[in-house]
Amino acid sequence: MQFEGIYTPVVTPHFEDHSINETAFAAVIEFLIEAGVHGLIIAGTTGEYYAQSMDERFRLMALAKEIIGTRVPLIVGTGAIRTEDSIEYAQEAKRIGADALLIATPPYAYPTSREIALHALAIDRAANLPAMLYNYPGRMSVNMDEETLDRLGRSPNFCAIKESSGAPNRLHMLARDYPHIQLSCGMDDQALEFFAWGARSWVCAGSNFAPKAHIAMYQACAVEGDFTKGRRIMSAMLPLMRVLEQGGKFVQCIKYGVTINGIECGPPRRPLQPLNKDDKREFTQVVRTLNATLAAIEEDAA
Repeated sequence: MQFEGIYTPVVTPHFEDHSINETAFAAVIEFLIEAGVHGLIIAGTTGEYYAQSMDERFRLMALAKEIIGTRVPLIVGTGAIRTEDSIEYAQEAKRIGADALLIATPPYAYPTSREIALHALAIDRAANLPAMLYNYPGRMSVNMDEETLDRLGRSPNFCAIKESSGAPNRLHMLARDYPHIQLSCGMDDQALEFFAWGARSWVCAGSNFAPKAHIAMYQACAVEGDFTKGRRIMSAMLPLMRVLEQGGKFVQCIKYGVTINGIECGPPRRPLQPLNKDDKREFTQVVRTLNATLAAIEEDAA
């Protein structure tokens, strides 16, 4: 499977009692497909999979497939501490017709390189679907290092990696030593660097509410090879990325961005708390500035 373009890890809208708002979930998916994103990920971190029951995750992946049909690829996250649970998510994803899996390292357990590989290979054997690996040591405390990647070379299904370490040496190593594994940007403020090193896709939570900005960045760098334009777009996006990353309010900001676009996304599940008024005001202003700057860039390019 070729991963090309913008892949959105879809938010999970909630009612005020924290139950899932399926109508809003469908509206988000329709908004994203209409905006032109290239694929959708269900049960990513942005979708708050860690705060959902297995039945809820099964329901959301099936509902997503029902809404999406064959319009864009559907990738399903298998994240869980226990390998047995990840296998169940992968098998259900295959049953409902998902196109690929997103396989992360198990959190909290702190597995070794060999154990990470055996975890991923067990999921692969159970589902036999294309898979994007997900390296996020900031949350998982471990890296998918060279030993892990070499062991995973036993299966051609491991065809891409979402790299979210933020370490430039990791980016260089993956691009240079593992060209057979498609490189996908998983560190938003390094998108320019990822595209310069040959990445063809970007898994970006901000595309939930600002898909056109992220698509414009991909188009400029990966499609047109215009890195001068890409630098202008990235410069315009950096203030938003700083707001998203500061204060541990990433999911809350993404959900509020969807809400100000007209789709009520509701609160995050606890222990996370919604943004306060000052946070909302700052976030809204940054988004407005981004939109105005991008409009000027597009006008200059016309």
